[in-house]
Amino acid sequence: MAIAFIFPGQGSQAVGMGAELAKTYPSARAVFDEVDAALGQKLSDIMFNGPLETLTLTENAQPALMAVSLAVMRVLEHDKGFRLADKVKYVAGHSLGEYSALAAAGALSVADAARLLKTRGRAMQDAVPVGQGAMAALLGVGKDAAEKLAAEAAQGEVCQLANDNEPTQAVISGAKGAIDRAAGLAKAHGVRRFMPLNVSAPFHCAL
Repeated sequence: MAIAFIFPGQGSQAVGMGAELAKTYPSARAVFDEVDAALGQKLSDIMFNGPLETLTLTENAQPALMAVSLAVMRVLEHDKGFRLADKVKYVAGHSLGEYSALAAAGALSVADAARLLKTRGRAMQDAVPVGQGAMAALLGVGKDAAEKLAAEAAQGEVCQLANDNEPTQAVISGAKGAIDRAAGLAKAHGVRRFMPLNVSAPFHCAL
């Protein structure tokens, strides 16, 4: 049996993430310190104490989620004796999680991954100012239903399938007005639950 580690993308950030790890394990604290030094900012303070609005900004959320992912990996390897190279055959990630996966596998240093994600996050946020775009997860439907819902909700604005997660979950992305309209149309398209995502830009779409 092959073991794979899949690292999370934006939307999974929360104030306080990593704080307990940092208090308990020096190896985790070292990752947060390394990221802070690489970026020249106290990103760890934003992660541990908020506010959520600042953490959710793309340029902060991306390196922050990578930092937590790599802190967990350091604890597994340095404190729990779990060697990634010996135990895990594949690493992958959702969006920014690809960078976490590369750093976990040793293809990127933690510092380089942090700087790349800061730059990536700024570029993505510059493309669409905060508040103009949105994303939502659709539970209970797959790719085809999501595309039909997005097409109906668009009404001249961008609204597209962003992620085909699995046969009963998809994500749409686009202009905030279009995503808001999709919320009102979701039930008619078979969506069991419409979940707006906690992101500051509409990723994985034409915007």
